[in-house]
Amino acid sequence: MAAAWRPDLVLLDVAGPHLDSATALARWCTDKRTSPIPVVVLTADARTREWQRFKALGAIGTIAKPLDAASFPDQVRHFIAVEGVLASAREGFFRRLQADACALAACRRSPERNYSKTALARIDQIAHSLAGAGGIYGFAGISCESAALSDAAQNCLVGRAKPVELEIALDRVLERIAPR
Repeated sequence: MAAAWRPDLVLLDVAGPHLDSATALARWCTDKRTSPIPVVVLTADARTREWQRFKALGAIGTIAKPLDAASFPDQVRHFIAVEGVLASAREGFFRRLQADACALAACRRSPERNYSKTALARIDQIAHSLAGAGGIYGFAGISCESAALSDAAQNCLVGRAKPVELEIALDRVLERIAPR
């Protein structure tokens, strides 16, 4: 489900019902669709040894249980906040994101459903750039969806994909940037 939804952050409870957390985290971090999405482990055992074990498996941090409702939002923000030097650059990213969304939407509205090579190359260029920037500024969902759009555009360019596959990926990026 996460590969399809592509959240910006995952909270993984050690006491999961179907799969042990170490196995789940290992699968998460080795799957190219989910590996860019950061994982924070919720655990009652927040000792240094446990944290090192989860970090070695790919987690970016842990939050101790039992959870405190008053401090929990701040604990989560600790893992997704971009402060200091990146804060102003992140604002620029938001402006660029809107411009890129407009450019992609214009490509989507193109009357030619087969997309020219020029249009496909432009979509690939925008998507590739968004994939990198989304990850830098803490938007793993945008990064993952944009990488998938870049792949779809490249596959259309070489005839390995149909325009409908590109349109699905394009819609997913646009929905991620500006949800309805």
